[in-house]
Amino acid sequence: MDPFDHRDHRDRLDALEGMDHRILSALRARGADPRVGGAARALSRAGEHGALWIAAGLAGAAVDGARRGAWLRGTVLTAGAHVVSMGVKRVVRRPRPAHVVPLVTTVGRHSFPSSHATSATAAAVAFGVLGARAVPPLAAAMCLSRLVVGVHHPSDVAAGAVLGALTACVGARWVRGGACD
Repeated sequence: MDPFDHRDHRDRLDALEGMDHRILSALRARGADPRVGGAARALSRAGEHGALWIAAGLAGAAVDGARRGAWLRGTVLTAGAHVVSMGVKRVVRRPRPAHVVPLVTTVGRHSFPSSHATSATAAAVAFGVLGARAVPPLAAAMCLSRLVVGVHHPSDVAAGAVLGALTACVGARWVRGGACD
């Protein structure tokens, strides 16, 4: 394999795009069930601009006085991850999927990375170290919802999750006073 053969790289990208297309089509089809579609729409709306995660962090700070500062730092970290993802979107400018009809409207027209996935995963890591056990499964559901409502390619969600996890991991020392495990 010649590392400078652009055809080989293009073939790999085409294969990834094909996989993205098939996975998204299958998951978007699940949104036809009113219960699934309704839940996915509700999660997507709750995650706009990281609102659910910011509210969760502020609630944690309100009820856990002993670790109020850690909750607030985790909230800032989660919001920061969201802002970083929006900056990446402005640079990459990948269009949203065109082959499925979305179940929700979106604020922006760019899809890479998923800001919902970024903030959800950042919250799962930042609040997870504080013992918020409900956050990781809710974050996973949030990530999946973006596919069910048809507004992201699976690779957008995966990249957003990685970006959120990395951002929170880098900031974990700041959140809890320790290193990222």
